[in-house]
Amino acid sequence: MLPVSQVIRERRTIKPTQYSDRDVDESIVRELLENANWAPTHGMTEPWRFTVFSGDARKRLAEFLAETYKSLTTEETFKQKKHDGMRVNATCAPVVIAIGMKRQASEKISLLDELLAVACAVQNMHLTAAAYGLGGFWSTNVAATSTQMRDFIGLDENDQALGLFYLGYPQGDWPESSRGGIEAKVRWVRD
Repeated sequence: MLPVSQVIRERRTIKPTQYSDRDVDESIVRELLENANWAPTHGMTEPWRFTVFSGDARKRLAEFLAETYKSLTTEETFKQKKHDGMRVNATCAPVVIAIGMKRQASEKISLLDELLAVACAVQNMHLTAAAYGLGGFWSTNVAATSTQMRDFIGLDENDQALGLFYLGYPQGDWPESSRGGIEAKVRWVRD
């Protein structure tokens, strides 16, 4: 197992068209989801909900995404390339995980806290994927975050669809990346 700092720094967003056709073992997907389940959560609401698409279910998802995108855009905002890409992405990734947020019935915990908890869960998934040499991509396009998607994955009216997490092995070498220095992003207050 890699040290956590190395996993964090080597995590990459890798898009579905860059995945090989190698399958992802279900046991790895289950571990990603279990690690997601250990994300921080205010009030122990555990608001994350996941729907896993694999096999032929990805084709149904692809059609749903393309048609939903078409229904949500106007003639001026519709982009054929984006429409076609939604069909392709869902079938290029061996596994696609729809991300949802289940709203606490009492709404005692703020919506922001619930959304951030789900984001932490997704980060746990992404880091676990990186530890296994898997690329991940969290897409928050208009179709993936729509009320139609919310309904498609079986969530309730007060819940939210928060996108899709594409998962697969990269075709080639693991991509390099860099970040600017932390000095420009941190302010220390000592007095």
